[in-house]
Amino acid sequence: MKTVRAAAVQMVSSADWRENTEKMKALVREAARQGADWVLLPEYWPLMGRSDRDKIAVAEAAGDGVFQTALSEAARENGVVLFGGTVPLVSSAAGKVRNTLPVFGRDGKWLAGYDKIHLFGYSGLGERYAEADTIEAGRQVPRFEADGWGVAQGICYDLRFPELFRAQMPFGVLMLPAAFTYTTGKAHWELLLRARAVENQCYVVAAGQGGVHESGRKTFGHSMIIDPWGEVLVQLPQGEGVVCADLSPAKLESVRSRLPALKHRVL
Repeated sequence: MKTVRAAAVQMVSSADWRENTEKMKALVREAARQGADWVLLPEYWPLMGRSDRDKIAVAEAAGDGVFQTALSEAARENGVVLFGGTVPLVSSAAGKVRNTLPVFGRDGKWLAGYDKIHLFGYSGLGERYAEADTIEAGRQVPRFEADGWGVAQGICYDLRFPELFRAQMPFGVLMLPAAFTYTTGKAHWELLLRARAVENQCYVVAAGQGGVHESGRKTFGHSMIIDPWGEVLVQLPQGEGVVCADLSPAKLESVRSRLPALKHRVL
């Protein structure tokens, strides 16, 4: 395991997938310019539609399509491991998609894919969200390793379910693309991210959507990288951009050896 430099990319995706794809490419280039080895994109980077159903029309078959091709090319051209936020993939359920986090290697090849398991539902303060209306839930707990690091993965609402990440042990870093609403994000985003870092004694890299979208939805942003002691290393409150930080094996080992909570687990 070696020190790697991770980047979290924040976007304010529009209803124009072509525009979003060009912005994604530019932001990955910027992350690489800042020395990133790994780059994490936000959830729904290709499309934040005027309607939740808009993503169904642009769903791709696994391994084929403009979004996956763009991610593959961005990974290869910039020499990074690219955690591709989420892309809508064709589902076996009629009228739905899979909300999938794809990972591409430095050679542009597909390394892994995780389908979001927990589907967000919320109503209150004039807002209503029901991902189950348009998304088929995943069933497989992810398993992944990169550059000697065990890597846990989750997507947005998954953050609220700590058992998902414990099921992926052992790992040293958690990668989480998201599009948290402003309402829930203001209340819980940083709290939940830091809790996952502290309880798993791991780095957390979280990339979000951060602004007002054409549907009127407002996302919280605050993409950040957190260390295994729960300290926020870098953060971008709103708007588009990149934040980077080094993930240090020495820091990880220091926290886990001084407070060996993971070894003290009983259940």
